[in-house]
Amino acid sequence: MGLEGVNVRTLDEIAPTLDPGFLRDFAQLADELGLYVEMGVGKVNPYMTSELPRVRDLGEGSYLAGMERMIRTCAEFGWTETWTAVGGYKPYPGIFFTDRFRTDADWADQLAATERFLQRLAPVLRETGVRLNLETHEEITTFELLRLIDAVGEDVLGVCLDPANLAVRAEVPLEGIARIAPHVRTTQLRDAALWRTAEGLSRFIAPCGEGVIDWDAALDLVLAENPSINLTIEPIGVVRAEMKLHVADPTWRAGHPDLTDEALQSLDALAVAYEARAAAGDAESLAQLRALRPDSELEQFLLRCAAHLRATLAARTTPAMSAAAARSAAVPVPTR
Repeated sequence: MGLEGVNVRTLDEIAPTLDPGFLRDFAQLADELGLYVEMGVGKVNPYMTSELPRVRDLGEGSYLAGMERMIRTCAEFGWTETWTAVGGYKPYPGIFFTDRFRTDADWADQLAATERFLQRLAPVLRETGVRLNLETHEEITTFELLRLIDAVGEDVLGVCLDPANLAVRAEVPLEGIARIAPHVRTTQLRDAALWRTAEGLSRFIAPCGEGVIDWDAALDLVLAENPSINLTIEPIGVVRAEMKLHVADPTWRAGHPDLTDEALQSLDALAVAYEARAAAGDAESLAQLRALRPDSELEQFLLRCAAHLRATLAARTTPAMSAAAARSAAVPVPTR
């Protein structure tokens, strides 16, 4: 497909027992093909790690030990910038589709527990030189990611940038990217479409260049801080993953203490602009965004992202542009 690397969401998905022979073959083949490899490990919110029994199995009953095993394995193969996240999508209605609004533990308690768990992982991360890069996932804000990094240490924590998720937590994409750019070590790139709905706003995933993100400006922010970063694509297939911003819900609004009225106004303006493009036939309509797609859409989404990123990079004239920065990759997307 003409791509230059691969990101595996979690190590145990390709090597359930961390079989060293298989992983040596995997690493050797990637090297022979000239492909970069990025790897991920388990998630780090103790309130939801029961959803990942495979990690606990690797630690023979200890989730911490399972994570430490994966971290040491990644270090052995030189996969030192690793993916992780603080929560996951839930197939529940309303605000309950993320861990942020679970009712058995306040989000503040979840963040505090996550920070304590990360502190327990910090020694092995420092010993091995591995960094955990927390994704800008649909349950967490860039403000909260920065607080975790400040508390635990930027030597062991960074950010995996997925710009399509920023709007789910009511962050203006370029503003969120600017906040975290110095800490972005890995990427899972795709665009976001915004549409005004009865709940307030809906975010859909779109191929790079087909949503509301200014990719020239976004890449400027990221490459100025890390000019050799891999630009990795996270494609999506049969759905566009609508996620709703329940802006009129007092519980939702109270759950975003860093949110400003100005940010909501900016997001609304981005939605208005996107809807105008759709009305002109230059973007997908709400019905199209919500429609199911054929299985072949995953590959098409990926290639459209790669084409737009490469075109944007080719038009750049700044010193930040480099051969390494022009890389793009397919990302396997397991059930999250």
